[in-house]
Amino acid sequence: MKTPLGLFLGGLSLLALPGCKTRQVHQTEVQQPNIIYIFPDQFRNHALEFWNQDGFREQVRFKADPVHTPHLNAFARESVVLTSAQSNCPLSSPHRGMLLTGMYPHQSGVPLNCNSNRPISSLRVDAECISDVFQKAGYDCAYFGKLHLDYPTPNDPARPGQYVEKQRPVWDAYTPPERRHGFNYWYSYGTFDEHKNPHYWDTNGQRHDPKEWSPLHEADKVVSYLRNKDHVRDTRKPFFMMVSMNPPHSPYSSLDDCMEEDFNLYKDVPLNRLLIRPNADSKRKKAASAPYYFASVTGVDRAFGQILAALKELGLDKNTIVVFSSDHGETLCSQYTDDPKNSPYAESMNVPFLVRFPERIRPRVDDLLLSTPDVMPTLLGLCGLAPLIPAEVQGTDFSPLLLDEKAAVARPTGTLYIQNVDGEKDSNGLVQSYFPSSRGIKTTRYTLALYIDRQTKQLKKSLLFDDLEDPYQLNNLPLQEHPEVVKQLFGQLAVLLKQAGDPWYNERILSSSIPY
Repeated sequence: MKTPLGLFLGGLSLLALPGCKTRQVHQTEVQQPNIIYIFPDQFRNHALEFWNQDGFREQVRFKADPVHTPHLNAFARESVVLTSAQSNCPLSSPHRGMLLTGMYPHQSGVPLNCNSNRPISSLRVDAECISDVFQKAGYDCAYFGKLHLDYPTPNDPARPGQYVEKQRPVWDAYTPPERRHGFNYWYSYGTFDEHKNPHYWDTNGQRHDPKEWSPLHEADKVVSYLRNKDHVRDTRKPFFMMVSMNPPHSPYSSLDDCMEEDFNLYKDVPLNRLLIRPNADSKRKKAASAPYYFASVTGVDRAFGQILAALKELGLDKNTIVVFSSDHGETLCSQYTDDPKNSPYAESMNVPFLVRFPERIRPRVDDLLLSTPDVMPTLLGLCGLAPLIPAEVQGTDFSPLLLDEKAAVARPTGTLYIQNVDGEKDSNGLVQSYFPSSRGIKTTRYTLALYIDRQTKQLKKSLLFDDLEDPYQLNNLPLQEHPEVVKQLFGQLAVLLKQAGDPWYNERILSSSIPY
C-alpha cells in the first residue's frame, strides 16, 4: 500500500462529530463517521446533468448527456466531485474485486467476469476486504444489491446441491456467510438482469422476490436499515454500507427495464437530441435504447434521493460520508461499438465519483486521477483508519487530498487500463487461465491502449488519443508519428505495470518498446 506524505496525520485529525462512536488509534481519540458507498452498475460519468451547469461545465471538456438527475445535481454542490475517476478494468467483476480489496485483478482473484465457466475468477476468500477492516474497527457492515464476485457453485440454500439458476453458464450466485467478508447484514445476489423481477438472499439465506424495480426496492431496504426496523443493526456502532444497484446496466430496451414515469421524460425526444456527443451514432440499432438508459439513470437518481432524505430525517447526514460512483461506464453508440464497457474509451473508463462529508470536506471539483484500488484505502483514511489498511493493498490513500486540496500528497500522473479475456480451457470448457490482451495508461492529457496477439504477444493494435485536443476521442493517433509522446507514455506505463506487479511486467511483454 502506497502511503503519501501526511497520510498518518490526515487520518488521525478528524474533528469530533456528534453521535459517533470513538476508537483508540495510536493513543489518539478519533471520531468515527458512518459511510455509505452507492455504486449503480454501468452509470457513465457523462450521464450527470450537473456537468452542464454553472460551476461544473467549466471544469470539463465535454457536454453532459441530456438527463434529469436533480438529486445528484444538489448532492454535487455539497461534495468533492472528481472529473477523472477511472475504472481501470471497466468490467463488473474485476472492478468490484479491486474496489473491495484495493488490489489489481491479478491480485484480487477476479481477472474476469464471474460465471460458472471461469473457476479462476472469484474473490479470494483470504483477501482482507474493506468490509473486513471496518468490521474489525467496530463497524456494523451491510451489503445491498448486486455482488457479482463469486464463482457460482451448486449451493442454492433452498435446493442443496443445485445452482441458483438453470441457464448455463451460471452467472447468478448465492454468497454463503463464510464468503461475506465482514458484512453482518446481507441483502444481495450475484448478478441477474430482470430489473422489475429482482431477487435477493438475506442474512439468513432466505430468498426474496419483491416484484419491484430493483433500485427503488433497494432504497427502501436501505432506509429500513437506517431506521433499524426489526433491529437489524447495532445502533451503538457506526455503520459501513455498500449499495450496488443494477440499473442502468442492460437490458434497457422496454418498460420492463425502467419506470414509466422516468421513460416519459425521454420518450418523445428525437434520438439525435439524446445522443448529442459528436462520437455517437444515432443511426445505430442500439440507439433506440438511449431513452431507456436515461430513464434508468433518472430512476437511480430518485432512489439515491430517497436514501439522502432518510439520512437527513434521522439526523444522520452530518455524520455520514456518502459516496456515489459506478463500476464502469456505457459507450452508448459511441466509437462505432455496441460493447458498453471493457474498453479504454472515456465513456467506458470514466466513472462518477462524488464524496460528501459535511463539515470536513469542502465542496469543489477536482481533477484527481483516482484509480479503483485507491478507493478502499481512501475510504478507510477518511474514517481515521489509515493505520489499519492491509499491507497487501496496492492503492493509495488520497483522503488527505479530499480533506484538503493543498495537502502535501503527490497526485498521480497516470492510471492503468487493463483488459483480460479467457485463456486456456480444459476438456470441459472451463477456463483455466486468462490472457492479458491489452494494457494502457490514462494520463491528464492522453489515453493509450496496446493490444497484443494471443499467439505471438506482439503488438497488433494501438489506440492513442489526445484527450485535451480531442475530448471525444475521434482521432486515433499513429504511434510512429508521435515518438516523443509515445516514449513518455511508454515510460509511465512501465512504472505503473511494475508497481502493480502486472502480468505484462512479469512476462516483459512488448519489452522492446516498454522500458521495464
